[in-house]
This record gives sequence, C-alpha cells and structure tokens, in this order.
Amino acid sequence: MNVREINRYLAAGDIEREDILPHLSEYQQRSLPLPFEFGLRELPEQPGILSIRGPRQYGKSTWLELQIEDTIKGFGPGSVFYLNGDELLNHEELFREIATLTESFAKNAKVHRIFIDEITSIKDWELALKRAADQRIIKDVLIVTTGSKALDLRRGHERLPGRKGKLSKTEYFFLPCSFRAYYANVYRELGSRDAWKYYLLSGGSPLACNEMYHTERLPDFVPQIIRDWILGEVVATGRNRMMLTSILRCLYRYGGNSVGFAKLARESGLANNTVASGYMEQLADLMCVLPSWPMDTSRDVIDMKKPCKFPFVNLSVAIAFHPNAPRQIHELKAMSDKEQSILLEWLVAQELWRRRVLKGVENPEALVFWRSKHHELDFIDENENFVEVKAGQASATEFAWFPKVFPGKRLTVICSTPFETKSVVGMTIHQFLFRDPYFKAYVTEEPEEYEVDRI
Repeated sequence: MNVREINRYLAAGDIEREDILPHLSEYQQRSLPLPFEFGLRELPEQPGILSIRGPRQYGKSTWLELQIEDTIKGFGPGSVFYLNGDELLNHEELFREIATLTESFAKNAKVHRIFIDEITSIKDWELALKRAADQRIIKDVLIVTTGSKALDLRRGHERLPGRKGKLSKTEYFFLPCSFRAYYANVYRELGSRDAWKYYLLSGGSPLACNEMYHTERLPDFVPQIIRDWILGEVVATGRNRMMLTSILRCLYRYGGNSVGFAKLARESGLANNTVASGYMEQLADLMCVLPSWPMDTSRDVIDMKKPCKFPFVNLSVAIAFHPNAPRQIHELKAMSDKEQSILLEWLVAQELWRRRVLKGVENPEALVFWRSKHHELDFIDENENFVEVKAGQASATEFAWFPKVFPGKRLTVICSTPFETKSVVGMTIHQFLFRDPYFKAYVTEEPEEYEVDRI
C-alpha cells in the first residue's frame, strides 16, 4: 500500500488492516516483542521537530508505527500522518507532501503529528523543514523524523536553529535492545551461561533476537540485509564496495590495536589516508564503527594526532561482515582466542556507547582509551572510570599499579574470574551487561556466577 493510501486510512482512523502498519503487525506477532529503550518515554503533545537517528534493523520503523497507533487511539482519526523518505524524490516533494498533510488534520484533533521515516534518504531534507517552519505551515505540528545516517541527521537538525519548537530535548539515538531486556525473555530457554553469547551474535537487533529465539541460529537473511544496507550506502556515495570490504578486513585483523589512517590505507590497498578517512567517516555516520582516541589524562584532552582504535559499536554489522561468518554459538567458540577477544571488546564498546547515549553525554560518539609506556586500558566509560577487557582470567595483582597512577578512580576489569579491591573490580561480561545503570524494568534478579575462559 502506498503512503497516500495509508494516510487516507489514518485520516479515517482505520488502522485495523495489517497493511496499514505492517511493521506493527509483525511486532505484535513476535515471540519476543522487545522494548525500545532510547530515552524517549512518550511523545510530547506540543509542536516541534524531533530527530531520532539509529542504524537499520534496530526497530525504528516499528517504534514509529507504534506511535502512530497510540496517537490514533489517544487523539482520534486525523491526528497523525506518515511519510517515507525512501519514496520521496527530493526536498521539494517533501515540502509539498508536508504542506498537503497539514491541511488534512481533523478540525478537532488535539495534537497534529507527522512522522517521516528515513528522512536522510532525501538530499537536503532540512531545506523542506526550514521552509515549512518559516512559512509557519508546521507551527502547530510535531514533526518526528528518523534516519540511519547519524552525521547527516545531526547536521540537518543543526541547520534548523529556532525552528524546532520549545521541546526540552529534540535529538535521540535509537539503540540496540539492552542485554537485560533480552535476558529477561530468553535466559530460561537458552540458559544464563549462554545468554550473552546469543546476545553478541544477535548484535542486539530485535529482528535477529527473535529469529534466534526460535532456531538458536542467526539466519543468513539477517546479515544479508545488513550487508545490503551498508554496501548500498557506500555505493550511493560513489565509493567502491571492494575497497570497503578490504578496509573492513583490516579492522578485523587489527581488532583492539590502534592504527593510523596512513597504515590503514596502506594495509587495505587504498590510495592514501584521506581515502581511508572517508570510508571510516561514512561507517561512523552509519553508526557502525567509531574511532576511539587516546586520552591524555594529564591535560584531560583527547589526542587526535595519535593513532586510534576502530571498535564496532554495531555488532550486527561486525557479525554480518565477519570473515568467519558465525551463525551459531559453536562457531563463535571455534574462533581463535584473538578473534574471540576482539568480539568481546566490541561488545563492551557497543554497551559503553549505549550507556553514554542514555546518560545524555553531549558527544556520545567520542570513545576514548588510555595508554602509557607501560600500561593500556581499553575504555574510559560514561562515568569517567576505566574499563579493561580480558577474554580470560585476571587478578587484582595485575592491576596493583592502577590506584597509584589514578588515585580515587575506579577500574572495571571484564574477565572470567571476578574479584574486588578498593579501586579495581573484576566481573564477567554477563555481570557487566546485566548491571546496566539505565535499565528501568524487566529483570531484578542477579545472574548466576560462573567462570568463562572463552566464548
């Protein structure tokens, strides 16, 4: 059904047909209707412009359709309409569609809402919203936009100063399903010992979580959807898909090690560091890989002149392009210690990024690590404490140096052998994921204690 037909049904309040809100229908039929946790509890009733950015397959379209349904049920027919950026040619067509819809709201509707899915598919989309705001066409309308290009959505949103209404917050990141919500639904079936491994393989994607719930295997079509999305975006910007796969192979090879753009270009066969930087910037824009820079703690600044690490913060993408193509838990376990260690570190990177977003850190994409001549720690977390990831065993004596170098600071060591001192605490990856400070519901019980030497 095309968008105009959908909007005719929305104007009439008729949302019972499955083809009106197809993602919602599928969501309601799932065995695991996982919650959406990204900081927005409910939509405001006042007008303005909200932007929600997040990778594909995290459930943005499903969430959007849930909000459409809630609006119809709460405020009646003709209170909400829908547009799809993938189906609009340019910003001029977007403006015309918005102008048409604003004339279609029911006269007695208490709220007026227009949802625009994947708005970043439209070049210069912000020009349409700016024009609509300047002409006061949307003065009484809440515009909710979603997009899978973080940088594009942020830049476009920043080009709308004074036009986003009086909302207390106007930008949100759409996040992967939390481990605790996943654990609450699956641990009795999969066993607490393996729950985090299934979570890693799913990447926190609701689609993958549901598929794996039934078969305990990641079906091939899920990684293929991810690959098609990434490769499609790369080709659309004039870049080469073979060069992308080459640079991704380097990321898997170097894993948790820092590497400069010049070396990245040389090892992947790219022309120069500028070309390599362009590919990495696009992966960051798609919220797949973020640079993690060394922190100069003596000056409390990030040193961007030194080589950085490139952790995946979207494990769905990491799994989709992984050279070993893991689809089942036993295939994860068959990987080398180094490969397992890299995936474990990226799982922590994804979780730390997620927590930074929920805390409201001004620039959640700015991941950092610390290194001296003698020691290195993988991350500085959202509370400005340190995190070290070790796939195997660890002990307090290994980190006796830490309180001397960082008095008053806290170090979390993710390892297979829990321990605790005044300054350093060791915990399993299961415990680390479970102790999510921003989780609001579902699970209160502690996970079982156990040792895990390998994935």
